[in-house]
Amino acid sequence: MLTLTAAQTALALASGGVVGLALALVGGGGSILAVPALLYLVGLSDTHLAIGTSALAVAVNAFANLAMHARQQPVKWRCAAVYAASGVLGAAIGSTFGKLVDGRQLLLLFAAAMVAVGFAMLRPKAAGGDPDVQLNARIFPKLAIFGLMTGLASGFFGIGGGFMVVPGLMAGSGMPMLNAVAASLLSVGSFGFTTAANYAFSSQVHWIAAGWFIAGGLIGGVIGLRLAVHAATRKGLLNRIFAALIFCVAAYIVWRAI
Repeated sequence: MLTLTAAQTALALASGGVVGLALALVGGGGSILAVPALLYLVGLSDTHLAIGTSALAVAVNAFANLAMHARQQPVKWRCAAVYAASGVLGAAIGSTFGKLVDGRQLLLLFAAAMVAVGFAMLRPKAAGGDPDVQLNARIFPKLAIFGLMTGLASGFFGIGGGFMVVPGLMAGSGMPMLNAVAASLLSVGSFGFTTAANYAFSSQVHWIAAGWFIAGGLIGGVIGLRLAVHAATRKGLLNRIFAALIFCVAAYIVWRAI
């Protein structure tokens, strides 16, 4: 399928908007909805095509959000670069194995990953940390190991992995969550482009669908950033609602797969 119908185009734009809005409001987990949206709403032909397309869309939106974050607050670039570099290797390996797995089995594993994301979003976020942390010989190996493991999962499932990157950066370096959220976007974008490039090499990226999904995500992200200010006191409620949505979509994927 090289082109999209008018209905599919509208659905790709709307789906991207919902994912971008969710990411801005709850700070993670939204990109995992991209694969089921591309499969069951937009109507892409197979799981691997949806994963490759999703990875590209997630990467572009992550770098766009990184640019906005970098204008508002300092980004721990050295810590972020070590995490991203090791994660890129993991994403290359993970996406290679992902392409080898049967689409139906991959969907079932993807549903399991969605459940893990849902539970991760229900956990209270840790506060504190050292805002002045700098890369050194003590934290370098921890960041590299966490980045490699996160990249493997991100590449295998074709997700951004922000819900894993943020706690990984915090555990590896001791930086506060606010800094970790900004730094995580470098990894999410890098993992996404690595995965997308691997899938594109096998002609498993739908470029037109990705373009519309990206456009919707950028629009949804701008709207979500404005709404996030008013929803700041209700983040816990938003996370619970979004986690419930993820559980429902995971159940639907399992039902469709079996």
